[in-house]
Parts: sequence; structure tokens; C-alpha cells
Amino acid sequence: EVTLDDNPTGPPRFTLGGTPQARTVRSEAAFAVKLLGLTVYRYRHVASEQWRGDCLAALQAETDDDGKTSQVVAQTAGDALEVDGPSGTLSLPGCAMGFAYWHPAMRMQTRLLNAQTGRYDAVRVRRMDSGTVEVRGQAQPAERWRIEGPEQPVDVWYAPSGAWVGLDSTVAGG
Repeated sequence: EVTLDDNPTGPPRFTLGGTPQARTVRSEAAFAVKLLGLTVYRYRHVASEQWRGDCLAALQAETDDDGKTSQVVAQTAGDALEVDGPSGTLSLPGCAMGFAYWHPAMRMQTRLLNAQTGRYDAVRVRRMDSGTVEVRGQAQPAERWRIEGPEQPVDVWYAPSGAWVGLDSTVAGG
């Protein structure tokens, strides 16, 4: 469930498949923000990822951010991930990761590939505090981690088992 100021905007969907050595991930998000019954903002993002262990091996992502469209394509070439996106072409040597909130190793990264912009963003990920988050109508204990980078901070919540159970972020305009 996704809410903006406690109002539902549309549910995202994340589908993980395969094994930890060869994982596939599909993410879909479609949000609509309404004011007085009129849609004032729309966002749609669809991405398909292939992983080899902890490394992103391929990515195909399309985004429509209120009429501004973008596409990011990444593919392994030798020992690098070749990325083509709105920000140009990049060659990322070694093991690159994206903003894979579901993946515990993401918390140890200093750079993450942005599937919407194609940028390889410098980030700082740090543990914040513990608390509870509501999961399927029930309060669940969780640890909060903050991702700080070029955009607004993102707080990601994990259950004691390590499962990703929540995300909080301030959007543009507060």
C-alpha cells in the first residue's frame, strides 16, 4: 500500500523469482494523486532486473513521471555493467547494485544505480533506530535504515528476519 498524506495513491508490486545466485525481479508502480477529485499527478514505473548473486546483471526500466518519460537499459559486458539512460551511457566496473530495497547487501553500498535516471548515485546508507511499522494491519518490530543521496532521503524498514517491510520518503514539494 502506498499513501500520500494518509491517502491511498496506488499499490506497487514487487515480484522476486529464481534463486539467490540467479534472481529475477519485476517491479511495477502506478500512482495517481488526486486533489478535489481531479488527478494532479501521475507516476508509472516498470522495471525488470536480472541478478547474479549480489550483482545486477541486466535491467530494463521505463518511467512516466507526470508526462516526463525515461528508459534505462543495462547489460553485463565482460566485467562491467553497461548502462544507457537519460543521463547518457555509463560503464560500471565490478559489482553494481540498484536501489534494491529487498536486498540486505544494499545497506553496505556507497553507490547505487538509479533505474529511473540511469545515474550511478553516491549514497550514504546508515542504521537509524528501531520501532514498529504496520504490516497487513499489524504492528511489527522493525529497524529503520536511511538512504541519503542526491534526492530526498529514503527510510527503509526491515523486520528482525531481514525482510523489507516498509519505506518512507518525502516527495518533491514536501
